[in-house]
Amino acid sequence: MYSRNWPTTTLALLATLGATMAAFATSALSAQPDGLMALDGEWIYVEDRTEGRALERQGPPMSSKFSLRIEEGAVILVYGHGGGRRDVRVVLDGSVTEVPDTATGDVARYRGAWKDGAFTYEIDFVRAPGKAPEGLIRRELRVMPDGLLVRFSESVGLYRHAQDIALPAPAKAAIGDLAWLAGAWVGTRGVEGATSIEERWSPPLGGAMLAVSRTVSRGTMGAFEFLRIVERDGGLVYIAQPGGAPPTEFVLTEMGGRRAVFENPRHDYPKRIVYELSAEGGLSATIGSTKGGSPRRFEYTREAPSR
Repeated sequence: MYSRNWPTTTLALLATLGATMAAFATSALSAQPDGLMALDGEWIYVEDRTEGRALERQGPPMSSKFSLRIEEGAVILVYGHGGGRRDVRVVLDGSVTEVPDTATGDVARYRGAWKDGAFTYEIDFVRAPGKAPEGLIRRELRVMPDGLLVRFSESVGLYRHAQDIALPAPAKAAIGDLAWLAGAWVGTRGVEGATSIEERWSPPLGGAMLAVSRTVSRGTMGAFEFLRIVERDGGLVYIAQPGGAPPTEFVLTEMGGRRAVFENPRHDYPKRIVYELSAEGGLSATIGSTKGGSPRRFEYTREAPSR
């Protein structure tokens, strides 16, 4: 029988169904093993905790940044972590998840478990016929009071959520303090200087300096970057956009003579950028972690004016 009230009735039923499904999902997640939900979210590398490791050899035991998602009975290795171009669902009952690579014919087999407050998973790569086999990869992830400890082989690293990583105290400075950085800086890298690098910085004006960076190898541009240094709250902020990507900010933490240090410990890599002008007039730009590791150093000379 036709009723004028059918839209109201239908909406009420849909609302009830939605609430029931949401309650079911919440109940399922709450039934997970104690501590498992703490793995959920994006994790950023903080420091190397491998016992006895030399400072220059320190670094993350896996990616500098990765994400996990918790579902009923499984941990999802989010795109870009473990599964490469796809999410990988690692179940906790010991079952195997196979991830084939259609391009190479290889197969990655994942097996995981939750035991004694830690999530462990293994990856076994089954190579296509004719390819050398690859050993088993095993990782352990354990949430601690100060973050997430990741163990891989003998390496141990601490990760935290971005909001749990303390930001450094900014140094006081004005844009005019970086006037020495202005100019066209060029250099080379690689065998016999096969790769050219350049940064071109505008003079300080209007509370900012602007720059473009370019890397060219064998006649082809391999990378470019938009850069800014701006005044903010009595200090300076370095803003990088590699490849035109969304901006990442680094705050000035040290300024002395012809040396400037910018840091962002919440970024995966780099966390630290240092510019320094030598007594001979050369410019070096160094990027790396806040502590340890082997920073990458770029050397520039001032480009001679064109005639």
